[in-house]
Amino acid sequence: MKLLIIEDEKLIADNLKYGLEQHRFSVDVAYTGEEGYKLVNDFNYDVIILDLMLPDMQGEELCRKLRQEKNETSIIMLTAKKQLGNIIDGLNYGADDYITKPFEFLELLARVRALMRRSSKNKENLFSYREIKLDLDKEQVFIGDKEIRLTKKEFMILEYLLRHKSQLISRNQLLEHAWDRNVDIFTNIVDTHIKNLRKKLGKYGNYIITIYGSGYRIPDEGSERH
Repeated sequence: MKLLIIEDEKLIADNLKYGLEQHRFSVDVAYTGEEGYKLVNDFNYDVIILDLMLPDMQGEELCRKLRQEKNETSIIMLTAKKQLGNIIDGLNYGADDYITKPFEFLELLARVRALMRRSSKNKENLFSYREIKLDLDKEQVFIGDKEIRLTKKEFMILEYLLRHKSQLISRNQLLEHAWDRNVDIFTNIVDTHIKNLRKKLGKYGNYIITIYGSGYRIPDEGSERH
């Protein structure tokens, strides 16, 4: 899943990015509200982690602006303010959740995952295709009862393909989902990771179908095996 952190305290933002990336998230960071607003309009995010106090605009202002523009991306607000009024204001402006600094990283991680479950049709964050099962919360992949060890990128690619079964997924979509905004869009890195993923899935790797010149797809459950 792809997250955006909008936080002007660089140490906090960079530490959050590192921590979330270890849990198989793709993370972009903006250090100002204007930069964050531009990124939201340029890319699709699953969750925005938004600081209340930004140097160029208040977090509530950015949140309200996004909601007025019908952007429904889930938003968690971060703030050092603990007054009840600030929490109510943030939620009234359209934030989905609120956490005060200092906070435990695992609490933020749990809140991100809870928002993802809430906004997903799959409320348990479990994805499967025939013998392949992926547990997003536990960060595990199984073929039958055997756990398959994947790299972070392989896990993210498989999760995205399983989440969008039967849909044609382009290389650019996988790049946007599994890498941050600094990735070279002209690289063949997606094809390399798909190749390695298929190898680790063994004979079940052929469930990932290449649509030459377009991208990849996992077919409907009722389709014939390829």
